[in-house]
Amino acid sequence: MKQYVIDQLRWNDYEGVKGYLDARGQKTAMEGVYWIGLPESLYTTVQNEHPRCHPYYFAVNLSFDRVDFELLIRSRQIMRCDCIAYAVPEQRDYIIGFADEMLERLKIKI
Repeated sequence: MKQYVIDQLRWNDYEGVKGYLDARGQKTAMEGVYWIGLPESLYTTVQNEHPRCHPYYFAVNLSFDRVDFELLIRSRQIMRCDCIAYAVPEQRDYIIGFADEMLERLKIKI
């Protein structure tokens, strides 16, 4: 799995990241896993051609000492489809920007 990983979180960092993700993401049935919606403006041509697969999101996995931002763009509607793929550069930049903005807002120095 391709991921953008931020590791060596401290306990205070973990609590801040958890609160940030609780407010901006959707919790899943799995503890520490969040879905973050991808803006429609970043959908690829193939993703736009698959309205039955909308919306798209990326997963964030939070544990006590790290947070992983998966670079796989997923659909909540279907598990396998041509529209489910690793992030194109613009989507990847959005995911990394989301992570970097989170660190900046929480004043986490890595």
